Amino acid sequence: MKATDLRHRSDDELQDQLLRLSKEAFNLRFQQASGQLENTARRRQVRRQIAQIKTVQAQRKVAAAATPAA
Repeated sequence: MKATDLRHRSDDELQDQLLRLSKEAFNLRFQQASGQLENTARRRQVRRQIAQIKTVQAQRKVAAAATPAA
């Protein structure tokens, strides 16, 4: 997923996706530890997607703090 796609999503959608990806990362860690993980590249993809979402959320937070309240 591209960062531009993430920027078009609402805060609630980003939070839901972040929660889903966090659960997936948790499950992938257990699969790897037990030797059942087939697609090892998926862990990297999930970690990067989580980082992208957190970056967009942080950018929005900074932008909201910089905007003076009207």
